[in-house]
Amino acid sequence: MKKHGILNSHIAKVLADLGHTDFIVIADAGLPIPDHVPKIDLALTVGMPGFKETLAAVADDLVIEKVTAAEEVQTQNEPIFDYMETMFSDTKMEWVTHEAFKALTKQAKAVIRTGEASPYANCILHAGVFF
Repeated sequence: MKKHGILNSHIAKVLADLGHTDFIVIADAGLPIPDHVPKIDLALTVGMPGFKETLAAVADDLVIEKVTAAEEVQTQNEPIFDYMETMFSDTKMEWVTHEAFKALTKQAKAVIRTGEASPYANCILHAGVFF
């Protein structure tokens, strides 16, 4: 049994399988997930687990080269925007329209669905390398 880090076996496997520039999505409960992209559904109830908690746990276990998010979060969900800006202050951030964001999810290695119920609480984590 693992001692620390991600305990969810599906998430741990996806993270271990990522190569440089591959990416995963951390999603709110409402983001449409393309049929062919594996969904790791963590949602239990509305708000549980939340976007922030899920993102923090995954980010702690992954080398992140870049983060992509919908530009709409900047004005329509300031608490999530502020959280991402703080969390990724030393990481390149890319802002795209929500429609462009949804199109990008078609190339994700997996989508981790949270119970988050606030608008535009989604991001793409692009894998980096530790060397």
